[in-house]
Amino acid sequence: MNFEPSWTQAAQQMQETLGAGLTQAMSSLGGGAAPGFPAMDLSVFKTLAPSQPSITFEPSKLLELQQRYIAGASAIWNQGLQATDAAVVAPDRRFSDPAWQASPVSKFLASAYQLNASTLMGLAEAVESDAKTKARLRFAVEQWMAASAPSNFLALNAEAQKKAIETKGESIARGLANMLHDMKQGHVSMTDESIFEVGKNVATTEGAVVFENEFFQLLEYKALTDKVYEKPFLMVPPCINKFYILDLQPENSLIRYATAQGHRTFVMSWRNPDQSMSAKTWDDYIENAPIKAIEVVREITGADTINALGFCVGGTILGTALSVLAARGEKPVESVTLLTSLLDFSDTGILDIFIDETSVKYREAEMGKGGLLKGKELASTFSFLRPNDLVWNYVVGNYLKGETPPPFDLLYWNSDSTNLPGPFYAWYLRNTYFENNLIKPGKTVVCGEKVDLGKLDMPFYIYGSREDHIVPIGGAYASTQVLPGKKRFVMGASGHIAGVINPPAKKKRSYWTNDKLASSRTSGDKYPAAQDDWQKDATEHAGSWWPDWSEWLQGHAGKQSAAPKTYGSRKYKAIEPAPGRYVKVKA
Repeated sequence: MNFEPSWTQAAQQMQETLGAGLTQAMSSLGGGAAPGFPAMDLSVFKTLAPSQPSITFEPSKLLELQQRYIAGASAIWNQGLQATDAAVVAPDRRFSDPAWQASPVSKFLASAYQLNASTLMGLAEAVESDAKTKARLRFAVEQWMAASAPSNFLALNAEAQKKAIETKGESIARGLANMLHDMKQGHVSMTDESIFEVGKNVATTEGAVVFENEFFQLLEYKALTDKVYEKPFLMVPPCINKFYILDLQPENSLIRYATAQGHRTFVMSWRNPDQSMSAKTWDDYIENAPIKAIEVVREITGADTINALGFCVGGTILGTALSVLAARGEKPVESVTLLTSLLDFSDTGILDIFIDETSVKYREAEMGKGGLLKGKELASTFSFLRPNDLVWNYVVGNYLKGETPPPFDLLYWNSDSTNLPGPFYAWYLRNTYFENNLIKPGKTVVCGEKVDLGKLDMPFYIYGSREDHIVPIGGAYASTQVLPGKKRFVMGASGHIAGVINPPAKKKRSYWTNDKLASSRTSGDKYPAAQDDWQKDATEHAGSWWPDWSEWLQGHAGKQSAAPKTYGSRKYKAIEPAPGRYVKVKA
């Protein structure tokens, strides 16, 4: 879901919306706070809006910010003069090492930086403008401040300097080696990638490829129970990431968990597109991937209907495919699970700042007729949504301190990026994030059929993560308003990945259900329009939401019969062992 190649382009877009009055207001705060105190660098605001009409600020907020800035700057200056250990600003883990406190200069730099950062963000909040402009401004300030932190520079980082002295320069040599390695591989290392190998110590659940075409491989997994439910279970992962987020390790594999609950489990493994797929469209994907997968699973198992799950963009793809099938008079899916998925794109959170007519037209002109959106662009965008945690943390650790990040399967997966065909991406960008057409009955035509989510009257289990920054909880909840049938909405703690991948054995986190709605299991008119209203009557439960979902899914899985002893069928024979070839292809 990359909407511009990098955060710098978001800043460039702000040039069209923010006025020179912002710079003038900033200047009123920066001068003469205390003798010798460094003035704030206002260049970020000058680059945001050099020529547009002046914008306004709320006067009371400006006055409060000015007073707070002068008081903070004076306190920091006096602290330096008095050599006191009293903290002037809030703790920040980037400056938590004792080395920052041991040096008066380093302590001063860290405190001044934090004061300037909080003031800049306060000014962004004080702008009197529309919500999107303010969100873009906040994002640009966050990116600029994250990049300009003194901890990011060897000449200013007291902790890195201390380590260089203690190791007699070895940390600097290792840092240079790490930098050269990352330049060669094309991305900053978040983990020791040499430790992991797909099919060896990630994506290891036993199974086989039973079908493949140019879009995906279909994996069937070995039964872990003597009996399986009559309704097979198909998982549709996001095509912007690889499927093995659902199968990292045996102890946190949702695929293995579903199989252990007695479901005959199938999973789509998307092909990592190359130039041969550069002209593929949204229609091509819908017809030849989820619709084809549903058909093959039914043929292999002999089942009239199946249960299906869509994760993230996989849920959007699955919902679109089921709408196409419904328009054709077909309802081959008994129930649907949506995990952190968007059908209604009214609430897309921080990603909304990248979307407007200009950016969409740019992408359509660039790759609407053909081309590839490179996986590196996708990975870069998602990383810069949390710049301190997913970018500068590793720059400092890998290069300034010469450290090798510890092995972590999730971060290995996060770095294993995928490409997207340009026409597919351009359609997706305009019709979902920009125009939100999927929730408008008949507005979009996919595979020759008018899309109408109102025809999806099968039961839905809808899951959203409370702290998700990619699919905000309100966006996940919005599906309750557009799907007409019985449904169950569950909210989990944590974010987009950690909230979903939360196995029961870990006994971590929690989840919420609304018992009033859960007991009725009835149609959407009982779900309040806003997620906040739903949460007022929600009950928190300790641990994983997986058992709750498993109980729900069993209610739609039918009877049990003897588990199959072989993969596939006479028509669809095993091609190769899971996880297959497609998932191993690098972007």
